[in-house]
Amino acid sequence: MVPELPPLPALTRAEGELVDAYLGVVDLLGRINPSRSRDTYGALRAAQALVGRAAELRDALTLMHMRGENEVHTATMERALRVLDGERRAGQVALPPSRPR
Repeated sequence: MVPELPPLPALTRAEGELVDAYLGVVDLLGRINPSRSRDTYGALRAAQALVGRAAELRDALTLMHMRGENEVHTATMERALRVLDGERRAGQVALPPSRPR
């Protein structure tokens, strides 16, 4: 049985797009990470897709700025990222733990 996740905090549409685009970039960076990726083709495909995801991230931030959403409410964003498994996903960007030699 899958545990019930806490509800996603209330976000504006642009904030939701920011979170989605950010996690998309993080996922792609995790696939590109040379300490974790298994093959060059998968990393290449992720690198190619990164351009589009970065543009989505830029567009979400631009929309927020144009609407006068000049502050990022970090506590709310943190809750949203945690609900969406952002901690594990961001961990794929970091180096894996050291292995004994």
